[in-house]
Formats: sequence, structure tokens, C-alpha cells
Amino acid sequence: MDTLDDMLSMLLDGAVEVLDISPDLHDSAVERYEEVGTWLAENGRPGWRIYPQGSFILGTVVRPSTPTGEYDIDLVCQLPLHPDSTTQERLKQRVGDQLTAYRQWKKDQGHTDGPDSLEPRRRCWTLEYPGFHLDVLPAIPDEKHPPTGIRLTDKELREWQRGNPRGYAAWFHKRSELSRKVLDKRHANVADVPTWQTRSPLQRVVQILKWHCMIMFADDTDNRPPSILITTLAGRAYTGEEDLFTAVRSVLDNMTSFIEKDGDEWWVPNPAHEKENFTDKWNEYPERREAFFAWFNEINATVNELAGMKGKGLDAVFERLTKSFDHAPVLRSFEKYADRMGAAPNQRMGNTGLLSPYATGPRKRDHTFYGQHSAARD
Repeated sequence: MDTLDDMLSMLLDGAVEVLDISPDLHDSAVERYEEVGTWLAENGRPGWRIYPQGSFILGTVVRPSTPTGEYDIDLVCQLPLHPDSTTQERLKQRVGDQLTAYRQWKKDQGHTDGPDSLEPRRRCWTLEYPGFHLDVLPAIPDEKHPPTGIRLTDKELREWQRGNPRGYAAWFHKRSELSRKVLDKRHANVADVPTWQTRSPLQRVVQILKWHCMIMFADDTDNRPPSILITTLAGRAYTGEEDLFTAVRSVLDNMTSFIEKDGDEWWVPNPAHEKENFTDKWNEYPERREAFFAWFNEINATVNELAGMKGKGLDAVFERLTKSFDHAPVLRSFEKYADRMGAAPNQRMGNTGLLSPYATGPRKRDHTFYGQHSAARD
């Protein structure tokens, strides 16, 4: 028999699995990344390096919660330049010129799989494709943080911004207790996007936290806590739990202890670049700090309430989950769980925490909401 923690782990894992990018769309996004990266590496000057960053390389991608939401895959286009030899504006334009040439080449060749548009953003260039977009971040090496630190462009700031996406990915993978080798199969300067056949508990924890956050701030994206902040705090708080629900509870119990305050300044350092602060906007925009703690308090209360549902029926667990998470993925996970249990119609969590046949399971609803996202129908 399953304990309550076992059941909640399987239900949460099954629900967030529905939100994973579909294999076909993943393959399409990776193919576009590799083609764009190869174009930049081959047509830029020698030494241009292309590599992924963000949720694709971390293995924490979550399907956007809005019907029109898109996945995004981020790549860094690093040029071998010294900051004294260029400006942020010139660097961004050089990369933009190559992307414009790439898009025109696709049209001239009569290819129908090229980007629908190319748009400049605050720090990057965005190539739009059906179902996802590709963000290309121009960068140069940060000579003060070798070997993987970079300087970034930002049209709203005069100073070069700094980061270390490769160092961050290495830190996160170590925290996940993963050991995966990224093989270079194509252009020597285009690093592959790793394919995650299974997710580690930490990767799943981050997906669950990001999922909840996206839902809570669906109508207030300006104040939504950034994924990198949630991922960093979760990575620091994770202590190796194998059971997913136990890992979620442990992370929530500890993650705010890694938020520092020096005088009036809030500080969550990038573990791969100590001078980059992931809460640097909190003093300037206190509503963003308030939004983070409002989100944290909400998901913490949800998880604590779920942890206290021994003796409650599956229908009660189902209803509680759907108060905080998307209905469709939760229902899909419950259906899968019921199949695993032999489609037993009557299940209750006993006072011991073990699953036993006494109460009715979740009531099924019409499946018309699956039409919101094609991936839900896969």
C-alpha cells in the first residue's frame, strides 16, 4: 500500500510530467537551436561560441500556463572580444545582423521551417517559431571571472551585466546529484542541449514550484518571482531527498533561509558568480519582494495542508490540488494513478497514511479543457 507521501509524490510527478515539453516539440526546438547556432558559429568570425542556458540545459522546462504560452529555449552567442574593443550596442547589432542574414537565407532557400519573426529584446534577440521561441543572448568573456563568466548586453543599463550560465548549470547538476556528459556532435563551437530521459527529484521540485508560480502570477507577470531565483533557492535548500513530496516539503522548509540581508540590501547570490544578485530589484521595487513572499506563503500553506490529509479521500486530495494547480494535468495524473492501482473506484488514506479501499476517488470531469494545450492531448 502507498503512504500519503507516496501518493502525493506520484500525483505531483505525474501532473508535472504532463507539463514537460512534448518529444516532438523538444526535438524541433533543439533542431532550430542547432541550426541557428551552427549558422552563427560558421558565419561569424572565428571563435564565436554557442551554448544553451536556462531551463532546457537545467532540465526544468515547464509548459506555460496560458493557452497562447510558448516554450522558450535560450542560447548564448559568445564572441571572443574584450569589453574595451566593443560596446553593448555594437555587440548586440553584430549578432542581430547574423540572425537577419540567417532568416533571409532560410527564405531564399525556400525553407518553410524558418523563424516567423526576429525581434530585439532588452538583452537578447528573439526568433519566433510555432509553439516556442529561441532567445539569442549576445555575450563576451568576463575576464574577471574565467573560465566561464560572461558579460551581457542590456539596452536599459549602461554597465555591462555579468553572468555565468555554464557555471550555474554545473552547480545545479551537482546539486541534483546528476552526472551527465554533454557530447558535441555538430559544429565544434555549438554545445548540445542535454536530453533528460528522467528527471531528478530536484528538477521535479523546481518544475512544481515554477508551475505554481506561473499560475499564481498569470495576470501579473511583471511581479512574478523569476525562475532563476526559485531555482537557486530550491537548489541550495535541497539535501538529497529521493521522495518527491518529501523533497518539496524539505525545500520549502529551508529555502528562505538562503535569502540574505546586508543592511537594507536583500541578497541571493548567483552560486556561480558571487557578484550577481538575483534579488537586486527588491529594494528598488518592494512589490516584487512582497510578491515573492506571497507566493512562498501560498505554496507552503498548500503543501502543509496536503501533508495533513491522512484519512481524507482521494476526492478531497484531488480537490485540494486543483485549487492550486491546473485542473487538466492534475486530472491526468489522477487517472494514471488510478490505472496503476488497478482502477479501484474506492480509495481512502487511512490514519496510518496507507492507501486503503474505503472512499470514492476523484470525480471525473469532461475533458474539453484539454483543448487549451495540444500537449495535454498527447
